[in-house]
Amino acid sequence: MARGGVYKTEVEKARNALLAQGKHPSVDAVRVALGNTGSKTTIHRHLKELEAEDAKGVGGKYPVSDALADLVSRLAGQLNGEADARIADAQARCDAQLRDRAAALEQARQESATLADQLRHTQGALQAKQAEHEADQARLAEALATVRQFEERIAGMTTRLDERDAHAQSLEQKHTHAREALEHYRTAAKEQRDQEQRRHEHQVQQLQVDLRETRDSLTGKNQELLQLNRDNVRLTEQAGQHDREARDLRAHLRRLDEEVQALRPVTRELDSLQIRYAQEQLAGEGLRAELAATRDALATEQAARQLAETTAAQAAARAQAFDDLLKRNGSISSNETSAPTNT
Repeated sequence: MARGGVYKTEVEKARNALLAQGKHPSVDAVRVALGNTGSKTTIHRHLKELEAEDAKGVGGKYPVSDALADLVSRLAGQLNGEADARIADAQARCDAQLRDRAAALEQARQESATLADQLRHTQGALQAKQAEHEADQARLAEALATVRQFEERIAGMTTRLDERDAHAQSLEQKHTHAREALEHYRTAAKEQRDQEQRRHEHQVQQLQVDLRETRDSLTGKNQELLQLNRDNVRLTEQAGQHDREARDLRAHLRRLDEEVQALRPVTRELDSLQIRYAQEQLAGEGLRAELAATRDALATEQAARQLAETTAAQAAARAQAFDDLLKRNGSISSNETSAPTNT
């Protein structure tokens, strides 16, 4: 840091050193020799005083003429003027350089401030970018986690879909088996109904034949009453057989009814299968149609059972009527037998 002032002796030592080196002792050179300390004005004043002392010393030590003294004085004044001009010029150049350097320094400071602002903005933008990058990384991690969750859910849904397909195939197989069992039951029931119908028609024909024989026997003579009694016994046995057959028919009808009751869980299972199949495959229309056909078939079977029960009741009524007819014929025969005896 520059001192507040320099001493004249210091300026003199610096001046003599410069003169010894063959250099002109200008203000700037002296100031540099002093280590860039001291004011230029002070250094210039000390140099003026030293030059004045040198001029006095030369005149005092060596006597000179007035012309020479005047010449020396003019030369000294010219040198001082040139020195002052040079000093002023150097001072102006130095001031200009200082101003340029100050302007450059100010510009550098402004540029530094601008660069600092830009650096702060860049750092802020970098931090924002880093925050955005971290947020993007977090969102990417969340997205990857979501993708993994979706992949796991897709795998689970695929597994459940495969299970549903297998379950649907199982339901289709059960439905096929149930339909085959129902078809088998329909065939067996139809065959049994046909057999029962043929047996019933045969029984009706036999009853008709028996009734015709009974009418023929009733128009016979008294000696034919014994044969009629034997026929009565035979017809009684046949009526008992018919009763047994009627009972067997009722028992068979009860078995049919039990079979129909046993098939009702199958119907409920078919309904449940229909609902589950419709929920799993969206193809329940065909199954509902088949179930409707199954219900119709069951209704037909129930109607057939009711018809069989009605037929059995009619057969029982006919058998009962035949028994009543036989009883009436027996009483008529007894009356006709007792009438000749009384005569």
